[in-house]
Amino acid sequence: MSECTQDCASCKEKCASPEIQVEKPNKLSSVKKVIGVVSGKGGVGKSLVSALLASGLTKKGYRTAVLDADLTGPSIPKVFGLQEKAQGCADGILPALTRDGIQVMSINLLLEDPGDPVVWRGPVIAGTVKQFWTDVIWSDVDFMFVDMPPGTGDVPLTVFQSLPVDGIVVVASPQELVAMIVEKAVRMASMMNVPILGLVENMSGVVCPHCGETFSVFGESKVEKTAADHGLPLLLSLPIDPKIASLCDEGRIEDYESDAVAAACETVAAALLGQ
Repeated sequence: MSECTQDCASCKEKCASPEIQVEKPNKLSSVKKVIGVVSGKGGVGKSLVSALLASGLTKKGYRTAVLDADLTGPSIPKVFGLQEKAQGCADGILPALTRDGIQVMSINLLLEDPGDPVVWRGPVIAGTVKQFWTDVIWSDVDFMFVDMPPGTGDVPLTVFQSLPVDGIVVVASPQELVAMIVEKAVRMASMMNVPILGLVENMSGVVCPHCGETFSVFGESKVEKTAADHGLPLLLSLPIDPKIASLCDEGRIEDYESDAVAAACETVAAALLGQ
């Protein structure tokens, strides 16, 4: 057997599931449920979904947090309009708070210049994500969403091995290749013995502002069939909406109101609280 690189996606060995050794959180932290937001590819909207679910559950009276595990492409501070740096104290690092009280930790809250690239090797990035769990003081959190980088490499593996992940939400776009993306996520979740809470389809179509007709810009959606093939609920279908884009650019994603998002939040909360 060749030396293990911990990259399960590219590995051809038929080895056992990676060892789980959950790290203890900061002694002052309290996190009840941890949800990974994942996808097999980039650019499908994991950060948007993480922000919307956290915001939606906050509107329902829960205390939520977002751990931004995408160190090389951190966008969570931007969509929430966070500009002040995270502060430290004798007991650890204090997460930033959004306008509605969502706790956030991201590498961009620690960098002197948010535009500076994170040019680090995988193990260093994975170690930093682990520190976001062990060193940050997460105060009385009901639901923490971990915004993952794409794929099944170092960081997702570190999160699954080191954090007590209670479930994952898979984000996909409507194209045919969604089946392959979801398949990878399903297999990794199975290897790590983590339940999949459901599937979110982003960029499901665009609504004409003049006639109201919905156009499927990526062709007929395959997400519903893929979800059914794997026995997964389709939690949410998000259209291409200029309003969402504007709110993200302005750092006001918490202002977005949607009955569909609210329903998805209820489904996620019910699934986790019923465990």
